[in-house]
Amino acid sequence: MFGINVLPNTTLAQTIPSLKDTFKKDFGIGTALNNAQIEERDPQVTAFIVRQFNMATPENIMKSALLHPKWDTFDFTMADKLVEFGKKHNIKINGHTLIWHSQLPMFIRGIKSSDSIRTFFTEHIKTVAGRYNRKVFSWDVVNEALNEDGTLRKTVFLQHLGDDYVTEAFRLAQQAAPQTELYYNDYNNEQPAKRAGCIALIKKIQAAGVRIDGVGIQGHWHVGRVPLKDIEESILQYAALGLKVMFTELDIEVLPRNFQGAEVSQRMTANAQSNPYPDALPDSVQQQLAADYEALFRLFLKHKDKVTRVTFWGVNDAQSWLNNWPIRGRTSYPLLFDRTNQPKPAFYKVVALKN
Repeated sequence: MFGINVLPNTTLAQTIPSLKDTFKKDFGIGTALNNAQIEERDPQVTAFIVRQFNMATPENIMKSALLHPKWDTFDFTMADKLVEFGKKHNIKINGHTLIWHSQLPMFIRGIKSSDSIRTFFTEHIKTVAGRYNRKVFSWDVVNEALNEDGTLRKTVFLQHLGDDYVTEAFRLAQQAAPQTELYYNDYNNEQPAKRAGCIALIKKIQAAGVRIDGVGIQGHWHVGRVPLKDIEESILQYAALGLKVMFTELDIEVLPRNFQGAEVSQRMTANAQSNPYPDALPDSVQQQLAADYEALFRLFLKHKDKVTRVTFWGVNDAQSWLNNWPIRGRTSYPLLFDRTNQPKPAFYKVVALKN
């Protein structure tokens, strides 16, 4: 997913529990980081991140549009800073993402040759994965390759490289980064039809003798509609393939939306009801959000032998991409910390599961 670079004014609260310490015997606790956070522009924000999280995923800076802006040019400036941030603060970095049909470099649009697309595909994976071998803990090798019915999405890669391109991406990543864990990442892949397609894709990779270490379920859900039974069944079915399972972009939307998931091309028209909580979240919704997060983490703990990481898509509500999608300018409240990094009722419900 894409994100926004918002840095809230924050006061450090050292008195509240630490998520990473609370769940240190269970699974990693991650967050998405933006440029300001990676560059440590606010020491209080840095201290807050380091206290709460032990894993991190970049919102944007490792996507090909930013990392590979021209055919023969890579810009590793911010990605290198992210790696140094992780090393300095003992935070494991998940690279995101090698192959994704969205946020591609502009020059891709002008390419009509399949050979040229293959060259870009191959060189991008080899160069980027190779540079960060041993430096990042894991890679989302391929992101969002599936339609909702489980078929392969019609992307520039499918069009030019054929339906083996996902397997080939993992093969190239395995060669370039033998010490890095390799994941497939998608949204709604806890839903039965898409899950079946995801399982078929994973089995195809495995049958080719190519390494895949885990599957990421993004976890962009909606308050009051978190599909707990489907999530549990997905944990079981993916783990049965010998894979690690992680929740990679977790947030729970509280604003009106008539679809679930994270298809970035989808938009909604703004109306009088589209931004119902511009100033504060009503207590009833706050309590429902807390109950949903509590139920989710209860499920994660039940399967802690299979779930290796839970990453929130943003440090706090101000940073969330949901403030601008699928309608720009809304005030969203999808995470455990509010706009000043203060814990919400959902935070306390989650940490109470371990007390």
